[in-house]
Amino acid sequence: MLHDPNQTTLFPKLPDEALQEMRSHGTEIQLAAGEVLFAEGEENYGFHVVLDGEIEITKVVGNEKRLLAIHHRGEFMGEVSMLNHSASIASAHATIASRVLRIEIAAFKRLLIECSVGDTILAAMVGRTIDVEGQLRQQEKLAALGKMSAGLAHELNNPAAAGKRAANALKERFNSLQALTVQLNQHCLTTEQLKFLAKVQIDAIHYLGNSPQYDTLTQSDQEDEVTDWLENHDVSKAWQLSPTLVNFGIDSQKLAEIKNNLNSKSLNDALIWLEANLATSGLINEVEQSTTRISELVKAVKGYTYMDTAPLQEVDIHEGIDNTLLILGHKLKQGIVVTKEYDRTIPLINAYGSELNQVWTNLIDNAIHAMSGKGELKIRTFQENNNAICEIVDNGAGIPPAIQSRVFEPFFTTKGVGEGTGLGLEIAYRIVVNRHGGNIYFESQPGKTCFRVYLPLVKS
Repeated sequence: MLHDPNQTTLFPKLPDEALQEMRSHGTEIQLAAGEVLFAEGEENYGFHVVLDGEIEITKVVGNEKRLLAIHHRGEFMGEVSMLNHSASIASAHATIASRVLRIEIAAFKRLLIECSVGDTILAAMVGRTIDVEGQLRQQEKLAALGKMSAGLAHELNNPAAAGKRAANALKERFNSLQALTVQLNQHCLTTEQLKFLAKVQIDAIHYLGNSPQYDTLTQSDQEDEVTDWLENHDVSKAWQLSPTLVNFGIDSQKLAEIKNNLNSKSLNDALIWLEANLATSGLINEVEQSTTRISELVKAVKGYTYMDTAPLQEVDIHEGIDNTLLILGHKLKQGIVVTKEYDRTIPLINAYGSELNQVWTNLIDNAIHAMSGKGELKIRTFQENNNAICEIVDNGAGIPPAIQSRVFEPFFTTKGVGEGTGLGLEIAYRIVVNRHGGNIYFESQPGKTCFRVYLPLVKS
């Protein structure tokens, strides 16, 4: 059997004589299978040593419960959170009938000094903190990646579905357009009349690209007017033709001009042919817009992850922020107005681009959460004392003064159980301060929270 060197450090087993020595410092607890010893987020709990049975340690990340450890006789838990007076970062429950020794904080401190097990416990504390933090940081990244992937799939699905619908409609229009063209040619239009129809078509396509946006009521009134004109001049399928004609700027006045340039026998077929051509052009435009949107999203993902590029490079912070906003677009669309004030004179900075985008993601995602998905998000960049500075401001509820000093601590979170590991801001701090030699500050009050990120323009 292979020996795991981490087993000794992270999960040491206290010998029976040590357990006997510790009994006088604590209280024995009997647990039935499935009974909870302590819960994630619990403020007041003690140091626990397993005397018999099996205790499972879990943490909720996103909507998933993650197994962190399983403790058996002689193994202990709870020492880290108890000493730093923080809430429990995980939950513990018995998987089978178990006995546990509970030791309160005052007795635990005496135990560390008076008993021989002190060095063993302290060594395990250091190892566990590093191990658990590493596990949860990786899970935080995976959870964030999962959310980003889900949002990106949603963003990609819309233009992909629109493009598919337009392509199917385009196929039907193309097949019918050939028959309509043959039918129009039977009227033996003159060269001047054909040129006139071609110009009407070109002008209408140009109008679509520069047309004003009408409200629903105005659009409906114009369609009714065009429908009435068509019916009064015995044009078939008037109600089907009018929406396309109105979208391309052909009103009753323009229809009268078309009538004056054609004979009455050719008017019906000419308008049906014209509507089919314009509808086809509109569908082609939809396909182009859809594929352009997909291309923009793919480009944003490549820029967000800095795919195919070196980790440390010259980056434009505005490009990273914009790519992040695009990736989080599905959350912003729920009711958040984004205002950007960029100082475009800020030069490129030497940075780990994909890591820096994690900072923007965590800060913007937290702002969205603070506003409950509805509000105003302001992003401002400027230069000061050889630093590029980015401010991310939201008008959410704010961070209570009592906990503001702790927001960058590992595992500390104001979100509910399962909504995060409490590592988002800690990761942002590490990336900005430790990786880039910058700094990050914040000011918060009800109705306004501002996170300010400082990044050196010349990396030391």
